[in-house]
Amino acid sequence: MGFLDALLGRTKPVRPDLDQLFGLPSAAITLQAAAGFTPTGLGSVCFAAAEGGAFAQVQQDVQALLNADQGTPVEISRDSYGYTWLLSRQSPDDIVSLVNDLHAVNTALQDNGFGPQLLCSLVAFANPEGRRLALVYLYKRGTFYPFSPLPGEKRDNAMELQVKTVIGNDLRVEQDLGRWFPLWSAPGL
Repeated sequence: MGFLDALLGRTKPVRPDLDQLFGLPSAAITLQAAAGFTPTGLGSVCFAAAEGGAFAQVQQDVQALLNADQGTPVEISRDSYGYTWLLSRQSPDDIVSLVNDLHAVNTALQDNGFGPQLLCSLVAFANPEGRRLALVYLYKRGTFYPFSPLPGEKRDNAMELQVKTVIGNDLRVEQDLGRWFPLWSAPGL
């Protein structure tokens, strides 16, 4: 960053660090001990689909790779905003494999030049009372945030702030609360 950038308040964007995803297993242990939330075995990646054969080929390769590893097909869907979601399923007690799946999808898209199309990844959790929670990784920010939906498209802000405190030593948490976007009806959540 140059002198003028600093003077004018411009900052360089944070470079995505996909290895941050590997902090999720330790955060899951912390989250279970402190708040009673355990992994559901579901995780998803959201991206803006690009036109063209190269993107379609990468998407097919990723889907084939995950299907071969899991034995159960991954699910691909589109949301009401036109974004594509790839849902991966693993055993709830195997968060490491789930994280590997999400990392593989993100890496394949990034390495083939489609990093700008990546939006976020999430891993779903639930507590014994059936409350849901997601730890969401923002690709372009390189940070995580908790999302705790309630019925009627409401969210439990108090729970989200509690989880932020709980996982703060395990994951790089997004400090700008304005970037904690709700992911209503996200696959896996």
